[in-house]
Amino acid sequence: MPSPRQPDGDLGLWPDVPCSASLTVMGHQGSWPRPARGLLRAAAEALGGIGLAGGVIMASYPRWRTWCLTWGATGDEAAGSWPGDELLATPDIVSTRAVGIAAPAAAVWPWLVQMGPARGGAYTYDWIENLGGLGMHSADRIIPEYQDLKVGDTQALGARGPVLRVAVLDPERALVLRADDGNWVWAFTLVADGVGTRLISRNRIALPGSGALMRLATRYVMEPGSLLMERKMLLGIKSRAERVGGHPPVAAADHPDVGHPGTRVA
Repeated sequence: MPSPRQPDGDLGLWPDVPCSASLTVMGHQGSWPRPARGLLRAAAEALGGIGLAGGVIMASYPRWRTWCLTWGATGDEAAGSWPGDELLATPDIVSTRAVGIAAPAAAVWPWLVQMGPARGGAYTYDWIENLGGLGMHSADRIIPEYQDLKVGDTQALGARGPVLRVAVLDPERALVLRADDGNWVWAFTLVADGVGTRLISRNRIALPGSGALMRLATRYVMEPGSLLMERKMLLGIKSRAERVGGHPPVAAADHPDVGHPGTRVA
């Protein structure tokens, strides 16, 4: 009577353990070949590393959450009041992130005006944005046909995502978008600092009716994820504006249909 085989509980993920169990793979019975065992071992190690990193991030996030939500911003910028704050008085989350740009506001403004899906994109990781079907394609030039932005214009973030509406349009000073459901306000403010321009991005988000699980997911997944995307966006605008310098091909002030400073949606 043949001796019983050693169990292959780990499917040969470790090279010193034989992988002699009979397995059916796509209708074929046989042992895992050595190259497959190596690939499985590498995959298991990679997944283990990702899981460990995720656990460390979640456990340590309370210690660096303030940094995450205020990346690049000075203390005064993070604590200050900015256009659009009044549109969502009691948010659950506020992030204020910023970047210094060695160019005047006139060189930065056109890049903000043309942002959006099926427009100039978001200057971040397009492939991540487009996993959600947002249709983002970040432009590397100022596009004249997308400079004519007006209060009340809308952008739909995917088929099921929020609709953002231009609520404040103050050329070369402030652009504020507000979700139609009232639960998200995203404001961009340009401030001269003597050597260039500070671009300040503030998000105010409300989570009405959200349960504990959704709030945990928002804090530990969405907040760090938003830093990844917004940091890339701010640096993308910075590099584009500095490349153009103080002479953008299209200035917002040259377009008569741009909204009047401080105009808001009723």
